[in-house]
Amino acid sequence: MKKILWIFLFCFCIGELLANRKSDINYILKQMELVNERFMSRYPVPGDSIYIKGVRPANIWTRSVYMEGLLALNEVSPKPEYIEYAIDWGLSFQWGFRGGPHTRNADNQCCAQVYIDLYRLHGNAQVLGNTERMINNVVNSTKRDDWKWIDALQMAMPVYAKMGAFKKDIRYFRTMKELYNYTRNDAGAVGLFNPVEGLWWRDADFLPPYKEPNGQNCYWSRGNGGVVAALARTIDEIRKAEELFNGDELCELRDIDSLLTNDFLTLVHAVKRYQRADGFWNCSLTDEFHYGGPETTGTALFTYGMAWGICNGLLSSDIFGPHVKKAWQALMLHAVHPDGTLGYVQGTGKEPKDGQPVSYDSQPDFEDFAIGCYLLAGSEMVKYLRQ
Repeated sequence: MKKILWIFLFCFCIGELLANRKSDINYILKQMELVNERFMSRYPVPGDSIYIKGVRPANIWTRSVYMEGLLALNEVSPKPEYIEYAIDWGLSFQWGFRGGPHTRNADNQCCAQVYIDLYRLHGNAQVLGNTERMINNVVNSTKRDDWKWIDALQMAMPVYAKMGAFKKDIRYFRTMKELYNYTRNDAGAVGLFNPVEGLWWRDADFLPPYKEPNGQNCYWSRGNGGVVAALARTIDEIRKAEELFNGDELCELRDIDSLLTNDFLTLVHAVKRYQRADGFWNCSLTDEFHYGGPETTGTALFTYGMAWGICNGLLSSDIFGPHVKKAWQALMLHAVHPDGTLGYVQGTGKEPKDGQPVSYDSQPDFEDFAIGCYLLAGSEMVKYLRQ
């Protein structure tokens, strides 16, 4: 009798746990859809020019990051209108790039992440023509000093991994590693990665002797969040592509994987230490009094990367799970307005002081990239809870 009762209680507890988890997932999806629907209703024609600080084409990096988030949302909550919106956006530019077909600027290349992912969904060869020409222009050159700022990793690094998998060509991965190593080890003469503290300087302007008011090195939250996201998205592509290679090329690919994975682990362990008690991260990771307060975009990118790391077996759920859950609760419960607007968003820039003041009601210059970051984080939270 006791054994039967124990089994009943065990099954009841498991059932309650699964029901609660399903309820959590449904709530996350509802919030993500609210945020996204508000954006799509504000911009019903995806290819329309953006009238902020002048006139800009809608395939700039801010809108491209939004589209990455939209496709991530579609992974966990598929809707035909999401894909239609993204395809209409790409068609508006004939799958091309700001700066033309030979641009080497990482910001301009960001949209190629979305183009490649849409090709994977529909297999329309014309989607990738411009992307292949653009990337080949870099691969076939010897110049490797393009990525002089760490945001460039988020914008362009996954493009090379995605193209390498599509073409089954190790040269794309090799070029990506060379570009990455320049940013890591050589930009600003000493490299933008500080292996001692495990964090990344935004660009050469912030290398020592530059300091925060409290005397610490200046590490920008969103910049480091961009590196976390870039590494996660790139490692994901590399591991899926391993089955396409063998021999020396497979060994080379695994060496790249090892480098990026070690850097990912170093960075997320370093970032974890700076999480605020309320779940957010400050704009400045090391000086809570220098433009301190909640900030959504860096927090979302850290949440995305850590949740991805747990889902893919790189991070311990026991150690990182509480940080991820606290961060997502902060975003979902405190950053999202009742109408789907995101609060605590730092606008475009390169350091903690840009886009200030950042508050619940402040309006950033661009909101699209922030929504993309939020959707990326939410999609990984859903995957995490579905495990």
